[in-house]
Amino acid sequence: MENNFLSLKNLSKSYDGEVVLDNISLDIKKGEFLTLLGPSGCGKTTTLRLIGGFEYSDGGQIIFDGRDISNLPPNKRKVNTVFQKYALFPHLNVYDNVAFGLRLKKMDEKAIKKKVDKMLELVNMPTFKNRSVTSLSGGQQQRVAIARALVNEPEILLLDEPLGALDYKLRKGMQTELINIQWELGITFIFVTHDQEEALSMSDRIAVMNNGKIEQLGKPIDIYNEPINSFVADFIGESNISDGIFNYDYSVSFKNTTFKCVDKGFKPGAEVKVVIRPEDVEIKNEPGESTIEGVVENVIFKGVYYEILINVGGEIWKAKSTIAPSEDSTVYITVLPDNIHVMRK
Repeated sequence: MENNFLSLKNLSKSYDGEVVLDNISLDIKKGEFLTLLGPSGCGKTTTLRLIGGFEYSDGGQIIFDGRDISNLPPNKRKVNTVFQKYALFPHLNVYDNVAFGLRLKKMDEKAIKKKVDKMLELVNMPTFKNRSVTSLSGGQQQRVAIARALVNEPEILLLDEPLGALDYKLRKGMQTELINIQWELGITFIFVTHDQEEALSMSDRIAVMNNGKIEQLGKPIDIYNEPINSFVADFIGESNISDGIFNYDYSVSFKNTTFKCVDKGFKPGAEVKVVIRPEDVEIKNEPGESTIEGVVENVIFKGVYYEILINVGGEIWKAKSTIAPSEDSTVYITVLPDNIHVMRK
């Protein structure tokens, strides 16, 4: 897999004096599924628009396959975009929507038919070619938008929250469809979402963004298990985050209790943050070695597990368990060393 297929180098962008992108750099590999993940206003859509050529940066470069494309217009870039609002042409049927870009290129109609038919097969809509796009469901319209973008054979496909308008079940189905399409075509996908679960389940790598910066870049499992700071830990899934003291390698104390951990390299006595995922909280009825006392405040049935809120020394911790303790009962929390993550404060 080729490195530096697309490189963003020190990109900055401001609107009316407000910094939206703050000197970000990012290398994207050929054929990978990269997700830009973050809350609203973090800069992820602006990054996508700069790559697509819909906006120009205030500083920095966009290098595509060794060439600086920072100042090229969108039609000169080998990039296509699928937006959340699919921007289909309501007066054209499905076939003509998909064929539109090819006709702009003055391509032969026979060649257009071959390409359009292939794309409609790919998105599982070969029997819809004569249908009006206004008669289609949201999921069907999205498939048409994807086919229209892919028929031009872009080397990079940009997807700006394309699943945001779909209901939960359809959204799940389309996640699988997109992964299969990307795998089959081998095109680089750059996907924007604020949905953590979506990012974790679809991506080769995730760039977590906040306030115009990339907080962490890595594989989904690494970002989930080894968040670099409190923002990432809290944004990627749910976390219990407490202040702690790093005693020495493989030992940390928090909530007046000492625990074994797998972290090392911190200065002895250093103040740290300790991150524990709700699913890693073990609840016991009796105190023991390395247990923290708490009082159950709320128990919520979630279908396959109970979500349990526990008051731990004034902090509310969240646990997930298939066994529900009684509300107002005293419980004792413990955590295995592998499930304790220590971060710099």
